[in-house]
Amino acid sequence: SQCGDMAEAGGNAGSPGPGVVPAGEGAELAAVIGATVPTGFELMAAEEVQEKLGSASRISRDRGKIYFEVPARGLPQVHRLRSVDNLFVVVQEFKDYQFKETKEDALKDLEDLVKKLPWTDPLKVWEMNNSLKKKKTKRKKHNPQSTVRKEKLNSDAEEKEADQKDAKKEEDCAQDTAGVEPADGQDTEKTPEVASQNEEEEEEDNNEQSDAKDELQAGAGTETKAGDSRTNDGEAKVLKFRVTCNRAGDKHSFTSNEAARDFGGAVQEHFQWKADMTNFDVEVLLNIHNNEVVVGIALTEESLHRRNITHFGPTTLRSTLAYGMLRLCDPQPTDIIIDPMCGTGAIPIEGATEWPSCYHIAGDNNHQAVKRAANNICSLLKKNENKESSASPGIPLDIIQWDICNLPLRTGSVDIIVSDMPFGKRIGSKKKNWDLYPACLMEMGRICTPGTGRAVLLTQDKKCFAKALSRLGHIWRRGQTVWVNVGGLHAAVYLLRRTWERAEEKRSFW
Repeated sequence: SQCGDMAEAGGNAGSPGPGVVPAGEGAELAAVIGATVPTGFELMAAEEVQEKLGSASRISRDRGKIYFEVPARGLPQVHRLRSVDNLFVVVQEFKDYQFKETKEDALKDLEDLVKKLPWTDPLKVWEMNNSLKKKKTKRKKHNPQSTVRKEKLNSDAEEKEADQKDAKKEEDCAQDTAGVEPADGQDTEKTPEVASQNEEEEEEDNNEQSDAKDELQAGAGTETKAGDSRTNDGEAKVLKFRVTCNRAGDKHSFTSNEAARDFGGAVQEHFQWKADMTNFDVEVLLNIHNNEVVVGIALTEESLHRRNITHFGPTTLRSTLAYGMLRLCDPQPTDIIIDPMCGTGAIPIEGATEWPSCYHIAGDNNHQAVKRAANNICSLLKKNENKESSASPGIPLDIIQWDICNLPLRTGSVDIIVSDMPFGKRIGSKKKNWDLYPACLMEMGRICTPGTGRAVLLTQDKKCFAKALSRLGHIWRRGQTVWVNVGGLHAAVYLLRRTWERAEEKRSFW
């Protein structure tokens, strides 16, 4: 899946890389797939792709993206990856695209590029992806409606706020009547409004537009030739489309809005498709990162990180980030894994789904959080029952309300602790963290198995965490640190290993 040799494209010196790999006579169609992943966990996602698909990945210079090649028949397996948020098929990639100096010339080059791109095979892959999605129509239809149901039925103010953010994102999508979607990369990384927000899953969508604008959608039409689709009655219908442009870099003479508008106009002229910002069949992606340009077609309808959560809280963690944290601690069969500050349960639910041979315990001191987590577990059980069309055996997960500093667990009885600690922004405060963090680490050290136990903890309050860890260096030894972007906040995931030192016991529970 590496990029190709240097070549000319439309009079523009650059180095195009492959998109869909053309199939020779009798050969199988193969595609280069682009995937957006939680920033900081690109290597973890590449490991999962290698393990489950047998494909080597290339990590993009544009953080939060990886590329890998798969046969088109492997699309169902690609959708089952746990570490990816959104997927698209690469039409073509330019490693060193030479933009013209003036805005007019640069935009004219992008327009001219449309008719020179190898669209045929990527559209075949998109069509195959559509056929795959048709088999899951009922489940797909359920997802967008769940957001509406939440807004109507949920009395919890924080959950309503999360839904309103989703609604705002949809309004943003309707800002351009030409059927193009702008998203300047540099405008989205340091938005003041986002800088004060915690790891709320919806907020992450708003801020990381590079990922969120890849809220990729593919329609229900089956593409038969450029610009045509067949309805159930066999009548030809014109496909509807939009262009989403994500741009990062300060040396461009144009905005993402202008690039999307002009590129989208050329796409419309080339295919005779109809522009539609909201009810589209095809989403064409134009990703520009400095001199790297990638043109793609969306394969996912909505971000895959929403897969486990139906009841959101103020700081709901992405399921994809939860997967990365769990994978970091390398769970083994029969391990006991706890999340002592589980919130809405994203981490333990992901753990119980992906590592069913382990036993998972979730807990929180907040009654509302425990209730939301329990509701999310019930939703997962119902989904499993529907999938299997029979009584589900359940999942190896229990949930309890408890005090993080006084856990009702036996000393040395836990193998792994994975938790998203309070950032001190939307939950708690930075001042309280100075007492909370050392108390948490001490209690975690008590319940964790000496010598073999480990903990993976996420926090944005890095200064406080480092101080607490230095006071408890006899219990916890710092291993790997992964720097992540969570809702616009620069956070860290710490892998800690339990030393052989005996932890002080506060009281016996047994």
